[in-house]
Amino acid sequence: MKFNIVNEIKLSYSRKGNCERSIASSGDAVGVFREHFDADEMDYRESFFTLYLNQANKVLGIKKISESGISSTLIDVRIIMQAALLCNDSGIIVAHNHPSGNLKPSVCDIKMTKKIKDAAQIMNMNLLDHFILTSDSHFSFADHGII
Repeated sequence: MKFNIVNEIKLSYSRKGNCERSIASSGDAVGVFREHFDADEMDYRESFFTLYLNQANKVLGIKKISESGISSTLIDVRIIMQAALLCNDSGIIVAHNHPSGNLKPSVCDIKMTKKIKDAAQIMNMNLLDHFILTSDSHFSFADHGII
């Protein structure tokens, strides 16, 4: 028996509930991320989120990309870009936490930032910043000239 069926791919994105928040500074972005990170787990396990913005730097949405162990989390750049394409994103800001409390970017953090930046540029999008968060502070790659 021969079947000529191809799986249908359905993707969806809705602006329902869009808060129309604008990001004008690293403090604005950190504020949004802190609302979504689990404060009780900030010092316990590492998580990675992506914030998606339109051309006017208004928030389109936020997505948790991964949540893993104590000292690392797995990041798939394709998942970041898939959501960016779905919401017609222009700007991307990413953030992850360091349960250790150390704000210094690791070699892996820097390499991952470059991979995300390169993927975004291919799609005519911009990686605007990457934050490392701790329970009481943050580090901005853009503010320190790393992006």
